[in-house]
Amino acid sequence: MTRFLQDILRQPDELLRVIDHLNGTERKLLESAADVIRSARHVYVTGIGASWNAALSAGSIFHAGGLPVYMLDAAELLQFSKIPSDATILVLSRSGRSIEIVKLLAKARAAGATVIGVTNFEDGPLAKEAEIPLVIPVKADHGISVNTYSALAVAAASIASAAVSSFDEDIAAALSSTVAETAKSITEWRDLLADTSWLLPGVPYYFMARGSSLASAYEAGLLWEEGAKLPATAMGTGSFRHGPQEVMMKDVRIAIWIDGEQMRDQDLAVAHDLRDLGASVMLTGHDLPKDAADLIFQLPRSPVHWQFLTDVIPAQLAAERLAQLAGVDCDSFRFASYIVEDDYGLQTGGSTSSTRMESKVSET
Repeated sequence: MTRFLQDILRQPDELLRVIDHLNGTERKLLESAADVIRSARHVYVTGIGASWNAALSAGSIFHAGGLPVYMLDAAELLQFSKIPSDATILVLSRSGRSIEIVKLLAKARAAGATVIGVTNFEDGPLAKEAEIPLVIPVKADHGISVNTYSALAVAAASIASAAVSSFDEDIAAALSSTVAETAKSITEWRDLLADTSWLLPGVPYYFMARGSSLASAYEAGLLWEEGAKLPATAMGTGSFRHGPQEVMMKDVRIAIWIDGEQMRDQDLAVAHDLRDLGASVMLTGHDLPKDAADLIFQLPRSPVHWQFLTDVIPAQLAAERLAQLAGVDCDSFRFASYIVEDDYGLQTGGSTSSTRMESKVSET
């Protein structure tokens, strides 16, 4: 069994602990963060890598609740945005020490902005320097972000929920019930993946969703790239209908997350037409028609805007299975660092190392 799979299989238990943590130990800090956001004139939500994907779920809840926020990944916010002095920035980062996050903290401090940090490790700069730090402890993943991703997504979404309406014991209980019901399906999902033709190395993959599940679609693309070492494209289902469908041909693989409340019929029609055009389609959602796709993952009902809570798990399992089929090691990174702490290039010690050293000397 791969370490990646081990991390996925322990995810329901970790999620239950995170929900209890947010509704217990971190409840006061969560409410404080929500109060600060409600009173702020400008609110930014940011992260980088998997943490940015996790931030998308919170953004969806903010917008659905009528509290508009600026969604920018940390590199763009750092390099191409002027931060107003009366801004509040909700920053997500697993380690809290990625180069963009560390520099963004300094930029926010210089601007007089308030930082709310959501992180997994209490010893990182984000936990130490944020005005309101929410540390969501989970056992670190071996390589690919699984539990750390989910913990950040749930924590940020809980802050958003508290800011636009509430995050109370009833919501926490409903979320825990969803996780517990999802856990019962994991063995069945693994059996489906062991016997499906939807997973095929070397073909194009597209991941599409709406609302909070956009977080899962973008995270699935990253899982394909990090785990199976294969390219993938993620986007909104609506955006796909405005041109990208021109790429359709035999053997293209499409994954669509069907929202529990909105655009169900329309997106099921998209899935139907894609199959007619020769694509092989995977659907993830609640109460889906049994003949609607080539591969279907049925989810338990979740609270409105919270389907992302568990709907990424089938994609995680699929990425791990595809890595096996492709004959690649999903437990190690060939080029990526677990934490990116340098601004330059891709490879440490590579051809740009002298350029980095010269730059560091000139900066000191």
